Amino acid sequence: MTRPSFVIGIAGGTGAGKTAVAREVKESVGEPVTRIPLDNYYRDLSHLPFEERQEVNYDHPSAFEWDLLADHLAALLRGETVEMPQYDFSAHNRREETVTVEPTPVVVVEGILSLYEERVRDLMDLCVYVQTDADVRILRRIQRDVIERGRGLEGVMDQYLSTVKPMHEQFIEPTKKHADVIIPEGLNRSAVDLLIKKIHAELREHDDPVLEA
Repeated sequence: MTRPSFVIGIAGGTGAGKTAVAREVKESVGEPVTRIPLDNYYRDLSHLPFEERQEVNYDHPSAFEWDLLADHLAALLRGETVEMPQYDFSAHNRREETVTVEPTPVVVVEGILSLYEERVRDLMDLCVYVQTDADVRILRRIQRDVIERGRGLEGVMDQYLSTVKPMHEQFIEPTKKHADVIIPEGLNRSAVDLLIKKIHAELREHDDPVLEA
């Protein structure tokens, strides 16, 4: 059974470019990479009506089921398969179905607060923070939520001002202090290339026999 030899956390504000960096790592590392989106670990809110789920602050650390994420990461590190939850953004709730995730040599945990929880962070070999200007991030957030997730523009703007921006300043930005690598302006080519070289070097240092097979 494959055991992951390298776990990476990629954090940063909404629209910073975290997913783009994670995808670039997945495409460029040359080893099988499992991407774990933090959004999939939003708490199950089936006990709440839709109207109340709409009012939940999804940018606050309490919105995530950290114990489940930590348990899943630990299981992958033991070489075990996990059932990763899926999230429906239009319903503000978990889907009934899960996705089976197999352990791979590299695991990437990606999301706004990926570096927040100590128990999760302790399982990571490399912590990355993607830092992008606020004006760029809000434009990307609008594009994503309105075009990709079908939300109304007014609601997206209200959410940004009432929760996204203050939560970024209170909880997300401070996690930068845990980062081993800071990538400026999202998919910064030079910084991402250095990150990928770092991953290759760490994989060679681990000298995992699975990687040599």
